[in-house]
Amino acid sequence: MGEIEVRGYREGDRDACRRLWEELTVWHREIYGNPAIGGPEPGLHFDEHLVKAGPERLLVAVAGGTIVGLVGYLVAEEEVEVEPLVVSGSYRGRGIGSMLLDAVVKRIEGTGIKFLTVRPVMRNIKALEFFRSRGFDKVGRIELFVDYTGGNWKKDLRLFEFDFGY
Repeated sequence: MGEIEVRGYREGDRDACRRLWEELTVWHREIYGNPAIGGPEPGLHFDEHLVKAGPERLLVAVAGGTIVGLVGYLVAEEEVEVEPLVVSGSYRGRGIGSMLLDAVVKRIEGTGIKFLTVRPVMRNIKALEFFRSRGFDKVGRIELFVDYTGGNWKKDLRLFEFDFGY
């Protein structure tokens, strides 16, 4: 695999990060069976996130001069949310996601942050497995909504005594 470097985001990284954002969006389209997720140019949503998070809160993983991973984090009072964490498909399973997450943890250590959170989409079982293996084993909130689009929802999720689609 070669050596992986995790470093802060640089302005010249924008196109590579857009491609990673698009790759994540395509994965979401696949697991939800909805080709409209992210719109016609999903990579451009990276630019919106860059403004929201700020470039100082984005890190990239670089292998052989190529950006192969991206992590960002949002800070709100005593909580940090990891958003997004994406590793290019051909580099997954090599510990890069852990390296990126560890870099975020290192940055926030000693800052008084009380909670580190993630919000993976419900059908992303691989992400749920990864984050649970990294200690994210508490559920702090659940997002519920009504879908007026007639989306394709699975119906086999049960929480407490309630049935949900996901």
